[in-house]
Amino acid sequence: MTHTDQTVRRALRREIAGTIGLLADEHDFHAMRRYRSFTLDDHATYLRQLEALLKARTRQGAHTTVALFDPQEYAEYCAAAGLDPDTAAGRTRFTAELAAHGPALPYDGQPLADLLPALVDEAVRQATWEYAAGALARLGTCATCGEDLGRAAFARAAHLLRRVLATAPPGHHHLVCSVTGHPETLLAVLTLDPDTDGTPHPDDAETLELTGLLALGLATHSPGGLVMRISTPGIPDRIHGWRLHGYGLTPLTAAEVFDAYCTDAESGDLFGPEPGVDYCPPPDLGDDSPPPGHHH
Repeated sequence: MTHTDQTVRRALRREIAGTIGLLADEHDFHAMRRYRSFTLDDHATYLRQLEALLKARTRQGAHTTVALFDPQEYAEYCAAAGLDPDTAAGRTRFTAELAAHGPALPYDGQPLADLLPALVDEAVRQATWEYAAGALARLGTCATCGEDLGRAAFARAAHLLRRVLATAPPGHHHLVCSVTGHPETLLAVLTLDPDTDGTPHPDDAETLELTGLLALGLATHSPGGLVMRISTPGIPDRIHGWRLHGYGLTPLTAAEVFDAYCTDAESGDLFGPEPGVDYCPPPDLGDDSPPPGHHH
């Protein structure tokens, strides 16, 4: 091989984007050990060496996407595609699919201990959205007016979210929507940082996810709520809240907001209020009448 060939190949390697499937916990790691071609035997060593590999690729200027590798989904993928799961080729094909459709994040040099929870959160976000979207699609049409129930609920949720954001005080906004009973509590988060003129600019994906979950709660009349935290330099953070009620949002009193925000979701125990935070009733949403269409 000539020097020119080596130079070209090195240049081409820098142009290749890579994807690595990450086995996040020991349970998933040991599930893969049933395959003889998977020769790794210690999860801690695996994580340490994987982090070293990721950092080395970053130093070389290579881009790497890290995807969450689920052994059960991998086995199902191989069965559906007619692939032998006990091969490195099968694992790399599945990982390539994850990069396109599964929970994945770009690696930018952070410690793996920081990337792991972010990757798990991304997986939960994606699963929540897929569940909400699928549940809305399965609602069908209204027997009374023929309206598509899922589409009508999504439009109603989008209308309510616009009113919440339009009436919110200026600042950094952090919204959390929770809906219970599907079969467990589902959460969606929306964070908005204001532009220089004070106009909030929501992330499109987060907006879609929160609207979808809010729509699911409205359409199924499930217990749930929406909490918004507003942070503005120089003044205490303010926390407002609403509960899902009927086909709309009912404002929480200051005491109800305090109870909702200062109660452990699992144990039900109260914990002390956060210093520098005001628990307040929300602003008036104004005309909250449903738009034309299904609302009965």
